[in-house]
Amino acid sequence: MHAFDFPIAADTTQYAMPIRRPAVPQKRFGNTLDKQYFSFAAAHFLVFADGAREPLHGHNYRAELEIEAELDGAGLVADFIAVKPLFRVACDALDHRVLIAAQHPLLEVRQIADAEGTMVHVRHPQGRFALPVEDVVLLPIANTSSELLAEWLCDRTLAQLAEQLPDLRLRTMRVLVSESPGQAAWTERRW
Repeated sequence: MHAFDFPIAADTTQYAMPIRRPAVPQKRFGNTLDKQYFSFAAAHFLVFADGAREPLHGHNYRAELEIEAELDGAGLVADFIAVKPLFRVACDALDHRVLIAAQHPLLEVRQIADAEGTMVHVRHPQGRFALPVEDVVLLPIANTSSELLAEWLCDRTLAQLAEQLPDLRLRTMRVLVSESPGQAAWTERRW
C-alpha cells in the first residue's frame, strides 16, 4: 500500500445515489449586481417574537441584486446600465433614515403636526420615540429585519423593472441585505 491508499469496502452500492439528469440540459443565465453604492446607513430596532424591543441602533447595510432571466435578442439577461439605477434608488430611499416597521402589531405609529413641524411618534410597550418626519421611513413591513428589508427592496425593484423593462422575462430575482460583513439575509422570487 502507498501512503495515499486506503481499503475500499467490498460492496459500495449501498452508498450509491441515483443521478437524475434532464434529457436536455437546461441553460440558465443571470446577472449579479454588487456595487459599493448599493448601500444605506440606517437606524432601526427589532421587535422579537416575545414582544421585547431591542435598542435603537444603526448599521451600514449593503445590498446585492441577482436576476435570472431568458436572454434577449442581443444575448443579454438585462442591460446593467438600465438595472443598476433602479436598485440604487430603492437603496437610497433608506439611506440616513430611521426605519420603522409600520405594520408591527405592537407598534403604534402616528404623525403629529404642530407649529414646529411634523413628528413621527412610535410607541411600543417598552418605550416611545418622537422623530422628525423627514428623518423617518415608514415601511409597510412587520419588522425591520434584514429579511424583510430585502423583501421590501426586492418588491420595489421588481415594480420598477416591470415598468422600465417590460420585455424582461424574469425567472428568479434575489435580493441580499448585509447588516455587517459576514452577516446577511435574502429573499427570492421565482416564476
